[in-house]
Amino acid sequence: MRESLFQLPETGKMSLQAQIREVLVSAILGGQLPVHDRIPSSRQMARRLGVSRNTVVLAYQSLIDDGYIIARERSGYYVNQEILNGRVESLPLDGSDAPSAPDWEARFRVHPSVQDNIHKPANWQAFPYPFIYGQVDHKLFPIAEWRECNRQALGKQWIDAWTSDFRDRDDPMLVEQIRTRILPRRGIMARDDEILVTLGAQNALYLIASLLVTRETVVAMEEPGYPDVRNIFRLRTDRMMPVGVDHDGLVVDERLSRADIVFTTPSHQFPTTVTMPRDRRIELLEAARTHDLVIVEDDYEFETNYIGEPCPALKSMDRDGRVVYVGSLSKTLFPGLRMGFLVAPRELVDELRALRRLMMRHTPNNNQRAVALFLSLGYHDALIKRLERAYRLRWEAMRGALETHLPQSSRMPTFGGSSYWVTGPKGLDSDQLAREALKAGIIIEPGRVYFSNARGGVPEFRLGFSSIDSEMIEPGIRRLAGLIESETNSGR
Repeated sequence: MRESLFQLPETGKMSLQAQIREVLVSAILGGQLPVHDRIPSSRQMARRLGVSRNTVVLAYQSLIDDGYIIARERSGYYVNQEILNGRVESLPLDGSDAPSAPDWEARFRVHPSVQDNIHKPANWQAFPYPFIYGQVDHKLFPIAEWRECNRQALGKQWIDAWTSDFRDRDDPMLVEQIRTRILPRRGIMARDDEILVTLGAQNALYLIASLLVTRETVVAMEEPGYPDVRNIFRLRTDRMMPVGVDHDGLVVDERLSRADIVFTTPSHQFPTTVTMPRDRRIELLEAARTHDLVIVEDDYEFETNYIGEPCPALKSMDRDGRVVYVGSLSKTLFPGLRMGFLVAPRELVDELRALRRLMMRHTPNNNQRAVALFLSLGYHDALIKRLERAYRLRWEAMRGALETHLPQSSRMPTFGGSSYWVTGPKGLDSDQLAREALKAGIIIEPGRVYFSNARGGVPEFRLGFSSIDSEMIEPGIRRLAGLIESETNSGR
């Protein structure tokens, strides 16, 4: 047999027994181990891999139990022919007789791939100064508690909760926890039938756009604003109306009279971080009533508050049922979870639920139950406190570093969050700065993508601090300030 078939990965994260099993299963199902060829004995395999023979024996036994290999007395181990039954042999295609492919370009109705998006290096953790937004610091996450919740969620006592097809329903335990633990923190009272669980906030926004937006719909949204939601709405309508942001958030003026839907992030404006005060919120709700608007409120990062009590959610002040509230659990837990929710009048939730059923039926049951347990056992509230303490130190460290090395470049976030919005010197191209910063080990988010009509480079950029240690913030900002000075001087 070829030596290359039996090599363990250099950075394997599974147990040795699992790695040996994976190597053999891949070789068997890939046809690289013929049925008539003998597999090396446990002693030979242990010597070849440099592991204990007992480890190999356990791996072989698990493969025998699952029908992948058979042991023949006084002969050795062989691939079990039955495990390959029912598999169709794949024939290689040389391309010479391939049929004419469809003209896919002519068939595309929209082109999501050409939209501007936020780009982050896949290996961002390898950079010394990752001023990146939206990623979790693994050192702060309660792995043991999360593992325990998953263990309980997948236990026999709740087997129906994670194996059944819920069709269009959500886990009632998670809905209850959202209603009683999450929403009261924002001043929101809701019934179970006014809550829908989604695959993150972005999935909620896509559902809303799919149901409510047509080619004739006018959507007003903050400028600068969240590029992903702008791209979602642009798939449905070209009638986007950018509305400026001042020190109080979205500007409420006569332009809203021409809109049908308003998207806003009042608690922590994305990306400038300003918070909409109560008076501006009242103005927005009055404008919605006067002009028959629907308001989509994305209430992200309300948990990270370092100064005082944040303003209640816009939804909590809504008496007309005009606000559709979108929340996320991925921001405080981890982005890979993809767990969010929305709160809206029952008749809207009913239609959104039916639409979600056509797209994906429901979010994974096991994840829903694990999150419900994480909330009910108090782990989520404890995590928020831990994040508040850690992020406050980083928030203060970044404020001090910016005041020292880039004075008057940023406005302190109103109550917290996990990023700063920075305006560089006039003439600075933050896209070019981001490229040069990467070479110096620094990741920033250039600001052009947050503006709907920015044709050239803009001086604004965002600095996140959720994934960088406090002691690395000042050196990183100092190095970034040097790059900004170089870029500014070279442009003169």
